Parts: sequence; structure tokens; C-alpha cells
Amino acid sequence: MVSGRIVIMDKNLNINRSAPVTAAGEITVANKADVVWDVLAVIDRWPDWNPDIKAASLQGPLAVGSRFSWKAGPGTISSTILQLNRPQIMAWTGSTLGIKAIHVWRLESIGEKTRVITEESWEGLLPHILTGPMRKMLQRLIDSG
Repeated sequence: MVSGRIVIMDKNLNINRSAPVTAAGEITVANKADVVWDVLAVIDRWPDWNPDIKAASLQGPLAVGSRFSWKAGPGTISSTILQLNRPQIMAWTGSTLGIKAIHVWRLESIGEKTRVITEESWEGLLPHILTGPMRKMLQRLIDSG
């Protein structure tokens, strides 16, 4: 992120690796990438498989530029989809409580399985002040979802 704008490097969006709070995780799922994508891409159903998400609502079709809102923890997050490449990458930004986030899911096919790689960065006043606790919180959220 440079001067509040998202900078897309190469073909794929990346998180802000210099943000005060970053986290990453990966898991291998026993389904093909198309099946995994079909679960991730239905934003309104995120609460069905992620216990940290209480509600989610996509406004309009799933497309670059589409907005969605969702509730996780104490805040409602307003997000915008920045990149979609079925079934390989989904990326969006989000903001809540003064936190600006970039989230990226990458799906890699491994035969009949899929490696799901998740990365997220947070910046803003709270991540700068509470870097350690917020880094632990974000890693817990990545690991649980």
C-alpha cells in the first residue's frame, strides 16, 4: 500500500508485507480447487464454515469491485473485492475500527487436493499501537478459518 492506494505487483495482488501486523497460513484440503473455490466464493455462506464470522453479505455479483460486509469480532467489516481468478486467487481489502486490511487466498492444485494459502496484513492506528497482540489475534483468525 502506498499513500492509501493499493499497488498490484505483477499479476497477483499481495498483502502489505511492511504493515505492522501480518499473518499467513496454509492448509491442504482433500478436494479439487474448483470445489474449494465454490465454497470460498459464496461470501454469504462464510458463517457456515468459519466460526469467527457471524454474518456476511455480498452486494451484487462476485466480481472485481464488488462490495461486501461481514461481522467478525466486535466490528462490521466493509470490504471490496480487488482480484478474482477462478480457481486460483481471491483478494480483497477491508476496513473496520480504523484497521485497513488486505486479504489474499491462493489455491494451488495438488492432484485431487488443494493447498489453500491465506495471507493478511493490517495497518492503521490500532495495529501500530498494539502490534504484538493484534499480530497474535490475526494469526489465530487465519489459523481458525
